[in-house]
Amino acid sequence: MNKETDHKLTPLVVIPARMASQRLPGKPLADIGGVPMIVHVLQRALAANVGPVVVACAETEILDAVRAGGGMAVLTDPDLPSGTDRVRAAADIVDPERNYNCIINVQGDLPTLDPLAVTAAVDVLAQNPTCDISTLVVATKDEREIADPNVVKAVLSMEAEAQGQERSKKQGKALYFTRAAAPSGAGAVWHHIGIYAYRRGALDRFCALPPSPLELREKLEQLRALEAGMRIDAAVIDSEPHGVDTPEDLQRARNTILGTTS
Repeated sequence: MNKETDHKLTPLVVIPARMASQRLPGKPLADIGGVPMIVHVLQRALAANVGPVVVACAETEILDAVRAGGGMAVLTDPDLPSGTDRVRAAADIVDPERNYNCIINVQGDLPTLDPLAVTAAVDVLAQNPTCDISTLVVATKDEREIADPNVVKAVLSMEAEAQGQERSKKQGKALYFTRAAAPSGAGAVWHHIGIYAYRRGALDRFCALPPSPLELREKLEQLRALEAGMRIDAAVIDSEPHGVDTPEDLQRARNTILGTTS
């Protein structure tokens, strides 16, 4: 059955992974307690229990590691321009009949991911039928983080706050994403977490769009969706799942997972 128009969400989690990394080459296969990092991410995504999980691999080394770890993986074109394109390609390979109408993009460098974060992204789509894409944010008051252009900030209209929802269920409509410190004035600054849940049709539309002017200027892919009039809503979560981009990040992940200190 084609569930593209079914109101009930049928999620498929896709984890894009490739070996190329400027600061940490071969990152998906980095060892954490005898297990490749990509397998740790796979296990966290499976623990969310929202649907099947597949790793979208750019290279056979990752494919072999995931399958050896008991996971599902598919090989995608290594020349695809982005991780989002890799997610869409994997979804089409795994589900050509389009039985899954919600595709969740979980980055492959989040070995300490809280499975509840994946659930939160799905819940946003389930609760907001006009939302095309959902994502996550966490509040920050760290002035260095706010000023850091490597930390992406989301500017949100916190509609849920006016509805009296509890903080754990708070959501907002994304007006903009930026590397600058925004918004100004008193109030929360939202650190964007790069996990996305797409309605299947929205993912198709997004990948068919050319890069937009603001996307190219800020180097933030999600601005393409906003410039095209697509709606992105964000759920507030309590803690940031730290990504692994450097050897120092990798050691922190090892310490967290293995319960050791450096």
